[in-house]
Amino acid sequence: MLVNTATIHTDVNEQGILTIKIDGHLDSTTTGDVWLKATNVLEQTSAARVVVDASRIDYCDGSGVGLLIELYRRQQKTGGELEIKGLRAEFQKLMDLFDPAEFAEPHIAKPRKAKLPEEVGRATFTIWENIRTQISFLGELVVALIYAAGNPRRVRWKDAFLIAETAGVNAFPIIALISFLIGLIMAFQAAIPMRQFGAEIFVADLIALSVLRELGPLMTAIIMAGRTSSAFAAELGTMKVNEEIDALTTMGLDPVRFLVVTRVIATLAMMPLLTILANLFGVMGGSVVLLSMGYPLTTYLDRVMLSADYIDLLGGLLKSLAFGLLVAGIGCLRGLKTTTGASAVGDSTTRAVVSVIILIVITDGIFSVVYFYLGI
Repeated sequence: MLVNTATIHTDVNEQGILTIKIDGHLDSTTTGDVWLKATNVLEQTSAARVVVDASRIDYCDGSGVGLLIELYRRQQKTGGELEIKGLRAEFQKLMDLFDPAEFAEPHIAKPRKAKLPEEVGRATFTIWENIRTQISFLGELVVALIYAAGNPRRVRWKDAFLIAETAGVNAFPIIALISFLIGLIMAFQAAIPMRQFGAEIFVADLIALSVLRELGPLMTAIIMAGRTSSAFAAELGTMKVNEEIDALTTMGLDPVRFLVVTRVIATLAMMPLLTILANLFGVMGGSVVLLSMGYPLTTYLDRVMLSADYIDLLGGLLKSLAFGLLVAGIGCLRGLKTTTGASAVGDSTTRAVVSVIILIVITDGIFSVVYFYLGI
């Protein structure tokens, strides 16, 4: 069996010209040894001019062409010259298909430190782009919800019920626990100064108003932001990275109507219910403190019903609807805007949680101002 081999011979004349003679077959099995020896000779001699004698090359495939291009590239990098002599015409045609400049090492420029006006401009543009994207997405979502209201049979109700269970019902234990502890802690903190005036019973008024009007909807929304909004962003973000969103668009399905509407409907349906339960457990937490101080439960309940009415309850439920829209909408938006990369889904999830919490606080402040001027 004939084994193909390749040999290399080098010589440096009196003028400092390096001559490299290559014999035999240059293929994937033989080029490796020749490549190593040739590059080592170039590094050791550092000749300004190199002549490659290729007249005795019997066979040359892509590996051999790669060797010749690498020798040319190394000489060009050091400012030297390289000449290839005697290369057969068919091998020369193969080499002419490649440009040695394409294989040059890319020049990585040192990053320039941005100046303050540039940073301010970039941040301003980013904020404006986020606002524009959210407004555009809100318009698409409103149109999709109106379409769903007019065509309820087109809504994927099975998915909506499943999302309501995973995003709403499964969140009940943590919401109940945190609301109970918040009511308990607030009652203890309020009872300390009120005890100085013998007015511990008014702790019930404080708990009822603060929980029904503010803490119940707010704590529920924050928990849902960390739990549900992040889940929506991760789910849709993973679909975007896997190009499933693009596949839906290719099939003529609107991702907002197909994926977002069911999540928004499920979240809007569950938020008021979870808020009511949060209010209940928050009031229960406050009752534990007054019971420990010797007040009967009926007295505590009487103070709660005297201090709070259905307007306080409905005001908190209205907040919960707005918060639910933010939780589902922003989570889905960040998921649909996921970019490519290993950390893309994590970045979208983080942006979703941060954006939702900030918008919840801003929205809560707007509700507080409106309620103040309306006398509610």
